[in-house]
Amino acid sequence: MSTPLVAGLDLGSTGVKILVADESGAEVLIRQLPTPWRAGAAGTTTMEAADLVQTVRELFELVAADLAELRGGDARIGAVAVSGMGESGVVLGANGDAIAPAIAWFDPRGAEQVEALPPSIRTEFAGRTGLPLGVQVSVIKLLHLRDQGLDLTGARWLNLPEFVVAALGGEQAAEYSLSSRTGLLDQDSGAPWPELLAHLGVTPDFLPPFVDAGTPLGEADAAWLPAAFAGARLTVAGHDHLVSAVSTGEFPDDRYHVSMGTAEVLLRVLDAPLPFEARERLADWLINCVRHVVPGKWVLVAGVKTGLLMRRTLQLVGVNDRAGRDALDAAVMEQPYEGVLQAGDVQVSGARNDDGVLRLVVQADGAGPADLFGAVLRHGNDELALLVEAMDREVPPATSALLTGGWASMRSVQRARAEVLAGVRVSDRSQDTAYGAAVFASRLLTAASPTTTDARADHSA
Repeated sequence: MSTPLVAGLDLGSTGVKILVADESGAEVLIRQLPTPWRAGAAGTTTMEAADLVQTVRELFELVAADLAELRGGDARIGAVAVSGMGESGVVLGANGDAIAPAIAWFDPRGAEQVEALPPSIRTEFAGRTGLPLGVQVSVIKLLHLRDQGLDLTGARWLNLPEFVVAALGGEQAAEYSLSSRTGLLDQDSGAPWPELLAHLGVTPDFLPPFVDAGTPLGEADAAWLPAAFAGARLTVAGHDHLVSAVSTGEFPDDRYHVSMGTAEVLLRVLDAPLPFEARERLADWLINCVRHVVPGKWVLVAGVKTGLLMRRTLQLVGVNDRAGRDALDAAVMEQPYEGVLQAGDVQVSGARNDDGVLRLVVQADGAGPADLFGAVLRHGNDELALLVEAMDREVPPATSALLTGGWASMRSVQRARAEVLAGVRVSDRSQDTAYGAAVFASRLLTAASPTTTDARADHSA
C-alpha cells in the first residue's frame, strides 16, 4: 500500500478549499468549491449545515477521483485537519442535529443585542475577551437567535471547522483560537466567561471541551466518505488567518503576516497576552488580542474588510473572471499609485472591520475601472495605517510583512501595501491556510499523540 497522504481543509468565506500533500510536504493537488452561503436581504448571509457537509462531500469525492488517477486505486488520505473562518458556527440540539443555520461573520445582524448587554458585560467585554464588542462576534449572533425564539436548552455550539470534524466522525471539541473568536472565552483564565454564559442562558457545556489546535480527535468514519478518506485521523487546525501564518514555518515576532482574503488581516505573534488595559485600548481600534493556534502563543489580529470591498468593486465594473482581474490589475499598474484623477474625485469608505459596506462617491467625469479599484486600494491603506499606528503603541514596530491569500498575487495590491508596510514580500503558495492545515494533519501521522481525553482542558480549570 502507498504511503498515506495528508489533507488540509480550509472553510473560507468565499471558497472551501482542500490541499493534499505527500510525506515530504509537497503539494499533490488542490481543489475548491464555492462556500454554500445563502444571501438574504440587506447583507444577511447564512449557511445550512447540510449544505456545508454536502460541499465537503463533493470535494472529497473530487479528490478521491483525482488521487485514483494520479496515484492509483490504493492512494489514501491518512489524516485531515480542518481550518476555517472564525465567528461563524452551528448550534446543535440535544440530539446532535443542527437547529439553526450558521450566520456569516460579516452578517450585519445583532446591533440590538449589543445594546441590550448588561453594563457590567459591556464594560469588561474587550479587556476580558480580547475582542472589540460588536455584531461580528459569535455570542452576539447567538443572542440574536435566542431573541428570535431559538431554544438553547441542552444545545451545543461548534465553530465551523469543529462542526466539520464532528461531521466526518470526529469528536466534538472547542479549539482555543476559534473559541477566542466567540466572545465567550476569558483570555486570562482560558475558560468560558460565566457572566456572559448566564446572560446567554446556557451552561458551560454549551461549549465542548477545549483543545489545542492539532489535538487528535478520532478517525473519519462518516458513511458517505470515499474509501480514500475512510479511517483518516482528524483534527481541528484552528482559525484560518492564524493557520496561514503556521504554513510559513518559523514566524518572527517582528513580522506582519498579512492574510488577504475576504477580510484582510494583519497578524503579530506574541509570547504572552497583553494586559487587560492594553486589550481595551486595542479594542477601541477593533484590534484583537487572542490565542494563537500555537500553544503558549497569542496574536494581535487587526482586520479590515478590504477583500470584500475589492470583490464588490470587481463585480461593479463587470469583472467576473481571472482574465478580467488580471487585465484590471495591469491597468491599475499603468497609473501611478496615487492615480491620475484629482484628489477627492473618487471617495471610498467601508473598509473598517465594523462596516464592510462599499460606498463609492464619484465627483468627476472620466473615472474608469482602474480609477475605482486604485481608490479602493488607497482607502484600504488609509485604514491599515491607523491599525499599524495603534499596534505600534503597544508592541515594538514590525520590520517586515509577508502577504498571503488570494488578493496578494495582484501587483497593484502588492504595490499599495508596500506604501504602508515595511519589507513586503509575497508568499509563493497559492493556498497558505489549506497548506497550514495540512501541516497539522501531517503531525497526526508523525507524532506520538496523547489520547484525546488526556489532551482536553476541563472548562472548570
